[in-house]
Amino acid sequence: MTAASMPQSMVGQFKKFLVETNALALAVGVVIGGAIAKLVSSLVQGIFMPLIGLILPGGAWREIKVALDAKGNALAVGDVLGATVDFLIIAYVVFIFSTKIMRTDPPKK
Repeated sequence: MTAASMPQSMVGQFKKFLVETNALALAVGVVIGGAIAKLVSSLVQGIFMPLIGLILPGGAWREIKVALDAKGNALAVGDVLGATVDFLIIAYVVFIFSTKIMRTDPPKK
C-alpha cells in the first residue's frame, strides 16, 4: 500500500463502518434527540413551569431548599423536583413521538 492510497482506503473503510454499523443513523438520532430535548425544555420552562408555579404557594418552587444545618448547607429539593418534571415530560414526548414514527401497520391480508 502506498502513502497516496492509504487515506482513500481509510475513507472507504470509514464509509463502510458507518453503513454497516448504523453509526450514521445513531448520530442523526442523537442530534435530533438533542433538538427535541431543547424544544421540550423550552416548552416546560415557558409554559408548564409557570402554570405549576401558580398552583404552588410562593411561585418559585424550583428554589425550595431544605436546610441541613445553621452553616447554610441545604438540599436543593426544588432543583431535583424540577429536573424530575423535565425528565418525565421529555420522556413522554419522546415515547409518543417514537411510537407514532416507529409504528408499523399490520400486514394486510
